[in-house]
Amino acid sequence: VQLQAFGGGLVQAGGSLRLSCAASGFNSDYYVIGWFRQAPGQEREGVSCMSHNDDSNYIVDSVKGRFSISRDSAKNTAYLQMNFLEPEDTAVYYCATETTTPGGSCPPMGYNYWGQGTQVTVSS
Repeated sequence: VQLQAFGGGLVQAGGSLRLSCAASGFNSDYYVIGWFRQAPGQEREGVSCMSHNDDSNYIVDSVKGRFSISRDSAKNTAYLQMNFLEPEDTAVYYCATETTTPGGSCPPMGYNYWGQGTQVTVSS
């Protein structure tokens, strides 16, 4: 099982980025996918969670209305679309999955596989 997060970069405030979380070694459609971020000197924050059948998806209030989550089953990839980015969104973003419970709901008890992180920097 592997997750590879990519798509970060430097963007001006108000801009957009789409992060990808490419899964391999398992069918990510059947498992929860979570997005997290960690800014320098701060604790890791859960940003979003996407369940198997999308019935318990959530996005944290601080990004609600600006960020959205989706998946492409054919590519075994999940996405975090980030619009109207703010300097406060600057962080390393990670995706994660929980593979012990097929068809699990958000939030899971924990995540057992993590991607390597991708840096998002929003300039003012």
